[in-house]
Amino acid sequence: MSYLLGLTGSIGMGKTTTAAMFADLGCAVWGADAAVHRLYAPGGAAVARMAAEFPAAVEDGGVSRAALKRIITADRTALARIEAIVHPLVAADRRSFLAETETDIAVLDIPLLFENGYDADMDATVCVTAPPEIQRARVLERGTMSEAQFDAILAKQMPDAEKRARATWVITTDSLEHARAQVQAVVDTIRQDITHA
Repeated sequence: MSYLLGLTGSIGMGKTTTAAMFADLGCAVWGADAAVHRLYAPGGAAVARMAAEFPAAVEDGGVSRAALKRIITADRTALARIEAIVHPLVAADRRSFLAETETDIAVLDIPLLFENGYDADMDATVCVTAPPEIQRARVLERGTMSEAQFDAILAKQMPDAEKRARATWVITTDSLEHARAQVQAVVDTIRQDITHA
């Protein structure tokens, strides 16, 4: 049974980069966002169910995120109905990943880890953070959203300070070297604890 480490952090905090650092140290990494991409891809487990509920969401055999955004904007009930389809499928994807994982540490990258209570299923948690100005610059540099869209997403997420307070470990991603050293320290601590358990 792998040690379960929940990884979270707000948008633009460097979660994807940090998850890759854990993978580099031999941890198995599962990502909720990557699972959703698999479910929405042509042939994915969510496609038929989404087509039945929201026919306009399916384009070229897969679920279009752009179409979903339009549907959610137009229909206040849509998000809850989408989540009712997707969340159980994501949970099933996570269970099958864990059933097949043989590494000592499994890192579960879940953006809404605390918001949805998944931290209760973990042995420990990590919150990835960065100074607000770095976070904002990273998100806006992507060119995929406006400042107003970024602020709207931030308003929906649990405040960074609260996530940091709830996490077992906090990893600050102000530089790659600093983040890598902190990830190494977390992995070393867990492996020592596993060895002495």
